[in-house]
Amino acid sequence: MREKQLTFAERHHQLTNINVWTADSQWLAFDVRPSGASFTSLTIERVNVATGALEVLYQARDGAHVGVVTVSPDLPPRYVCIHGPEHPDAHWHYDFHHRRGVIVQDGYAENLDACDITAPFTPGALRGGSHVHVFSPDGSRLSFTYNDHVMHERDARDDLRNVGVALPLYPVCPPKQHPREYDGSHFCVLVSETTRDPQSGSDAIDRAYEECWIGDRGYQKADGSWQRWAIAFIGDTRSAQGEKVPEIFIVDLPEALSDYAKAGDAPLEGTETRLPAPPAGVKQR
Repeated sequence: MREKQLTFAERHHQLTNINVWTADSQWLAFDVRPSGASFTSLTIERVNVATGALEVLYQARDGAHVGVVTVSPDLPPRYVCIHGPEHPDAHWHYDFHHRRGVIVQDGYAENLDACDITAPFTPGALRGGSHVHVFSPDGSRLSFTYNDHVMHERDARDDLRNVGVALPLYPVCPPKQHPREYDGSHFCVLVSETTRDPQSGSDAIDRAYEECWIGDRGYQKADGSWQRWAIAFIGDTRSAQGEKVPEIFIVDLPEALSDYAKAGDAPLEGTETRLPAPPAGVKQR
């Protein structure tokens, strides 16, 4: 085995922790954020592992920044990354609850998730910031983590991190009642449930994160049947003594795209006093 240096520019070249290869194993996608927590990359790029050739996939404009790029498992490749707000100001700048996903192909970027922060909210739209967008193994949908602007404005302690999925059900185009609202190509829902100050010794969680798709085509249940779509994630519970205990949770997801638009016990889009809720029948365990 031999190491081979691919990039030589005196800047950082940062790989996301998953899905950085193109499907033909010829290119690695990366961003150019500096070390530390600074989200200041202007471009997402790729490098050819055979030739060392570099290509800029997308460049942010108007004061926005991009990063945390992942790649679809098919060809031609689609790239998805975090995009910060354009024209940032003191009231609206990059933060966990002020960012979105964009899908990039052939230099063109399209918003993944719509944003609607004005009540009444829109099913399929988010109300804040999505993060670390990961294509499913077949490339048909994506998972992400999420923070909520509406709850953050109400009380930052209620802005609990959650896990969501973006689905090609239909584009979501909320009415634009605020200059920071926008359309998205995918229908987005949360699939986790969090609660502030979870009861000690219970399965309630106050943070859902580090999700992944289960299996290339789901998993086989104990009765022999197959669950086509499922996601695992880490949830922070509290022990009987009140200490934080990260546990593994699973959510089984609907197979029919239309089922994701069916609300459960609470509105998919959330309310002014509560987070968006999972679709009917989606329950973490």
